[in-house]
Amino acid sequence: MDGRFDLGGSSSAEAVATTPARRLPIANALLFLATLGTTTVAGSFFTGVDFAHDAGVLARGLPYAAALLAILLAHESGHYLMCRRHGVDASLPYFLPAPPFVIFGTFGAFIRIRSRFPDRRALFDIGAAGPWAGFVVAVVVYVVGLRLSTISLITPTAPPGGFIIENGDSLLTAFLTRLVLGVDPSVVDIHPVAIAGWFGLFVTSLNLLPVGQLDGGHALYAATGRRTQLVPALLIATVVWLGLRGWFGWLVWALLLSVVLSLGHPPTRDDRLPLGGIRQLAAFATVVLFVVTFVPEPFRILE
Repeated sequence: MDGRFDLGGSSSAEAVATTPARRLPIANALLFLATLGTTTVAGSFFTGVDFAHDAGVLARGLPYAAALLAILLAHESGHYLMCRRHGVDASLPYFLPAPPFVIFGTFGAFIRIRSRFPDRRALFDIGAAGPWAGFVVAVVVYVVGLRLSTISLITPTAPPGGFIIENGDSLLTAFLTRLVLGVDPSVVDIHPVAIAGWFGLFVTSLNLLPVGQLDGGHALYAATGRRTQLVPALLIATVVWLGLRGWFGWLVWALLLSVVLSLGHPPTRDDRLPLGGIRQLAAFATVVLFVVTFVPEPFRILE
């Protein structure tokens, strides 16, 4: 996921003056290669292959890995390029590998921002550019993955004494499935590339949660300034409600969001500069993006 933003630095001009010569991004490259490995293994799981006796079948996980890394790279590149445009000092993306046996093979990616945002316009541009860039790539990936998927009229059932996990649908993924395949999402045997697209869209919605220093929190602060306490509080209450009625993981997210909210949002160097009409419309569109990509029950366990 996106976004560990370090806002405690100096202005961009000061940062340029005091920052030593940049080193080669060795850590970035190593983390990228590690994440490529873990997502490739995760992708091979989604194909149903057994690589315990033949490591060569791991190659079947590469399409999933490439699709997912493309989404994450687009997301972080959106942030990074907007930082360059507004003169904000930022690092190249750091990718985070994760155990492929328990998750999608990655914890996401982030960039480090070393200087404060100059004003609310720059804050909005930088915060919103990542989700929108990742969203565009994720939609393309999801549609391609749907084209590779198959339709099964057999209702999935768990093996005796076991369980299976199904992905939930957002308004957007349900619409795209019906548009591309003309069937209900419940009868689609989803391809690993489509799983990568689904995960990319899910990550987009998580980043757009309007709390603290998440991307959605940046957009909210840019649009409303410091008058942002009610919206995050209502959101956390909603997440708790969803956790009690559906996916228990929302309860963990409610705790994390409470911590993020308690950290607050630091001011820009010039909060007085208004966002402007065009960016206010873009902020509304970003809210719509959050709504259509949000998944109330991301995972369902069928026993």
